[in-house]
Amino acid sequence: MGNKPQLCALVLGVTLALYGCGTDNKQAEENSQPTKALTALDAKSFVAEAQSEIEKLQLPAYQAEWAYQTYINQDTAAVTAYLSEKLSSKATQLAKEAAQFNTVEVDPDTRRQLDLMRYSLVMPSPSDAKLSERLSQLGSELNGMYGAGKYCRSEQECFRLTEMSSIMASERNPELLLEMWEGWREVSPPMKALYEEQAEIANQGAQELGFKDISDLWRGSYDMPAEDFGQELDRLWDQVKPFYDALHCHVRAELGEQYGTEVVPQDKPIPAHLLGNMWGQSWGNIYDLVKPEEELNVIDVTEALAQHNYDEIKMVKQAESFFSSLGFEPLPDTFWQRSQFQQPADRDVVCHASAWNLDDKDDLRIKMCIQKTGEEFAVIHHELGHNYYQRAYNQLPLVYRSSANDGFHEAIGDTIALSITPKYLKQIGLVDEIPDASNDIGMLLKLALDKIAFVPFGLMVDQWRWKVFSGEIKPEDYNTSWWELREKYQGLMAPVPRDKDAFDPGAKYHVPANTPYTRYFLAHILQFQFHRELCKIAGDQGPVHRCSIYNSKEAGKALNEMLELGKSQTWQKALGTLTGSEQMDATAILDYFAPLKSWLDQQNQGRQCGWVN
Repeated sequence: MGNKPQLCALVLGVTLALYGCGTDNKQAEENSQPTKALTALDAKSFVAEAQSEIEKLQLPAYQAEWAYQTYINQDTAAVTAYLSEKLSSKATQLAKEAAQFNTVEVDPDTRRQLDLMRYSLVMPSPSDAKLSERLSQLGSELNGMYGAGKYCRSEQECFRLTEMSSIMASERNPELLLEMWEGWREVSPPMKALYEEQAEIANQGAQELGFKDISDLWRGSYDMPAEDFGQELDRLWDQVKPFYDALHCHVRAELGEQYGTEVVPQDKPIPAHLLGNMWGQSWGNIYDLVKPEEELNVIDVTEALAQHNYDEIKMVKQAESFFSSLGFEPLPDTFWQRSQFQQPADRDVVCHASAWNLDDKDDLRIKMCIQKTGEEFAVIHHELGHNYYQRAYNQLPLVYRSSANDGFHEAIGDTIALSITPKYLKQIGLVDEIPDASNDIGMLLKLALDKIAFVPFGLMVDQWRWKVFSGEIKPEDYNTSWWELREKYQGLMAPVPRDKDAFDPGAKYHVPANTPYTRYFLAHILQFQFHRELCKIAGDQGPVHRCSIYNSKEAGKALNEMLELGKSQTWQKALGTLTGSEQMDATAILDYFAPLKSWLDQQNQGRQCGWVN
């Protein structure tokens, strides 16, 4: 699920010689001409002309990427790679150009646009051509190593990650789970030296942009000082931690019942291979081991869709009607003509669900291979949340056509999905009755195993990376520090001793791919805050976990006012337009899961909770 691939989310382009800041320094020295001091007018012209230039590159690059993902072959792969490289090269070039205005006094709007250009790079290349080439090579090698990763029991029997993940999700034999867990982590030790070299080179690139290091660049992109942002994350985590601890205590006790306390000691972190997920980041796959004992009446949305003859298009039409009920305009005709709703029978495609706006105006699309299930029904609502967000900010300057921070886009999609409640299902005629509140515990527990279990993992991945980039964690301590943070935040431990050079972080895609991860932590906080506020605006009087904002024009108006801001204002101001507060607040999670917290506290009576790390 997600917003369209950001080939260059804040990319801008313009010719380098425009303001006397080209790369031909040798000739400039030979001419002995002093460099003209840059002015505020230069900055405004740079930003304006840059956006015009990049839009000419962006549309064909997005079209090529769409063609590749919906019609995979050698030619579409080659075209999208070529155009994507052109676009990303321009991003790197322009970010460095924008840095030349760091000390020029400009108006706040121009300063914001210049800063967003600088912050658009994740792993900035240094100006040294050899180092820049090497950085690109390292990125390709790390991605290739992860993509080609497999575990082989023998020459005849090998497992890819998808196969191992399936085993981790369904298997209950601890020996086999451990074999898969260790097997996948054989892929990452060769990455360590490459990752160390990559961080060193990219830090040089960050310093050329005016940052201390990559950590400073990543943390500083959140409309507040880098150090303050780290403290803000800790504050949010402190709000969630008591609930997480109660969930952890219950899950550990039930796993102890399943596997024995010699495998799952009741006073230590949980062994990371027993949670139904290769990385222990979400625990929904072990719901059957930890669910309530009593029989629960749970709506089978998949069965309801079948009974009411929902096909793929009808599922999408119903999701559109959700937004129409909030007062949003219908999707354009081109959405229905150009989207991919099903797996084509005659070609390979990327089925991973995503939402697109190819021209950054009205060419909205989703790309899915829709299965007629309740889970996919929620995913469609999520993806359309991205589309309506994309359309809401499409009149802004290019650098502002994005979410208020990188957690907002995913949070909006998930906020909409939280309204797919029994109340909504009854309103649209999919079910006749709403189960009484005594049945809510199972639904809340299943959701918490996926969303709340993820929160500390979403936090600690970048906590580790930021310390690596800043030099606080040395290469010889990469793996040791990784597990120290996992124990501290998640209460998980490696099931077997790990070598200091094992480089277990590399076994998680986002690390070798250098995809920032804090966005997922923020999305998990914000979606509940958004949902709680929208339910208040909608006038819903019931428990927030039972609320749906369907049919509330007031909630739709408040939501759209925030969406229309895009990235033109700080995320704090965007948040304030909806919630009345410019501070993220994780207490919305506690409100949403209040019945589950009470149930967990009852279950945990007499149990030993907590762990020593």
